[in-house]
Amino acid sequence: LLSLANLPPHEAREKVAALEMKHARRRTVVWTELGEAPLASALEFIAILAEITSKHLAAGTLEDLESAYRSRGWKADDAMLRALAFGDTLADSAVIESAVRSLYLPWAEESARSLQAMAESGGYPGDKSLSAHSASSEEGECMLFVDGLRLDTAKRLAGMLQAVGFEVGESPAWAALPSVTATGKAAVSPVRGKIAGGDLSSDFEPSVAEMGQSLKGGYALRKLLADEGWRVLDRSNPGDGAGKGWLEFGDIDREGHERGVKLAKVLDGLLSEVREMVSLLFSAGWKRVRIVTDHGWLLIPGCLPKTELSAALTVSKWGRCASLKPGASSDERLFPWYWNPSMMIALAGGVRCFKNGEEYAHGGLSLQECCTISLSVSPGTAGRTDSGVLSPDIVWKGLRCNVVLDTFIAGVLLDVRLMAGDPSTSVVLAVRKVKENGTASVVVEDESLEGREAFVVLFNDSGALVAQFSTVIGGGDLND
Repeated sequence: LLSLANLPPHEAREKVAALEMKHARRRTVVWTELGEAPLASALEFIAILAEITSKHLAAGTLEDLESAYRSRGWKADDAMLRALAFGDTLADSAVIESAVRSLYLPWAEESARSLQAMAESGGYPGDKSLSAHSASSEEGECMLFVDGLRLDTAKRLAGMLQAVGFEVGESPAWAALPSVTATGKAAVSPVRGKIAGGDLSSDFEPSVAEMGQSLKGGYALRKLLADEGWRVLDRSNPGDGAGKGWLEFGDIDREGHERGVKLAKVLDGLLSEVREMVSLLFSAGWKRVRIVTDHGWLLIPGCLPKTELSAALTVSKWGRCASLKPGASSDERLFPWYWNPSMMIALAGGVRCFKNGEEYAHGGLSLQECCTISLSVSPGTAGRTDSGVLSPDIVWKGLRCNVVLDTFIAGVLLDVRLMAGDPSTSVVLAVRKVKENGTASVVVEDESLEGREAFVVLFNDSGALVAQFSTVIGGGDLND
């Protein structure tokens, strides 16, 4: 695998195919189950990376390029991350990173150059409409903003959500330029019509259109949302499903900047946290969750190649983008700022970077940074079986809740919670195990909760939800 770095890409791919034929069988033996075959395990995804990168994405039009990336190209990014997740020792990690770089870097560079040339001649497709996010929001919908949810990671998250029963729809989108949070988060927010850009700031941050107040720090954006009737939520306050919600959650971008290629090892955990937050939002009463993001990112083992841009020419210089001083010129391509098209930004060519030693970066123009999706999530069968799998009788006698199941499930426990997915919101004196005859009862401790909407929850010994059913503490009609 180390020898791939000394081969041209087509020969490196041939060698990977031969290695896969020879070593794939090793993934079926006990050593792999024990985690003692990290290179053979990584090779599965290095082989996928080799196969995907053997086909050029560049085609006649920008639409062709986008279609090729959305249909298959993103799988190269995914395979790279999955390969990098293996290797617990420095030596194994170095081998995997070297092999991945030899295959991935030329392909990513070529596709980025193609996109940049097409966008320069025909215009960048991410315009003011941001069509994927323009659908009108409905009562009972929560917009969940996840910073840096790249296309392949969004696909992985969608799979995680579907695996537990959620229904997930995808809508294509292009990030606002430059592909940084300051510009992009405001562009996907439901109050983007109240935001504008004046002179280009050093942090690429727009302002409140009416008052000119910078959105930096988040206060102005939160106030705009509140003024427009949006409930601004946080991880400790997921709301109750009333009205329209806005929640910012997730640490993908922060971890990427801090960890570099080691992001691959923690990515599943970060996405699992987002999945759990989606479950919590539905448990809190939201009818639909729309997941949006501001930008993707580039991650290349061994660092992105450096390109020179003198600090004397710039007002500000980030990894992949820079604002130039008045009258300064650069060999880098210039593109208009999303919030004020009269202000031009220099973007690093290909997958290059204006800074040394960066493994993870964004702010430029590449498919990985700019070609995104939003996810529309509805409950489906996740976390509930009230579609006929279970049909319990729930009877309240004062503050005692009696439940009779028509189907006995061994080891299931009964609880009453204000939010089904959050055990800390339990309101009973003690949870009870369902008896073999399918019955159980629990008592609510606080009399002041009588008449409050809640959830009768069934869960197993590991804490995973088996079913949830809406109820009113003490009895009564949910519509009262």
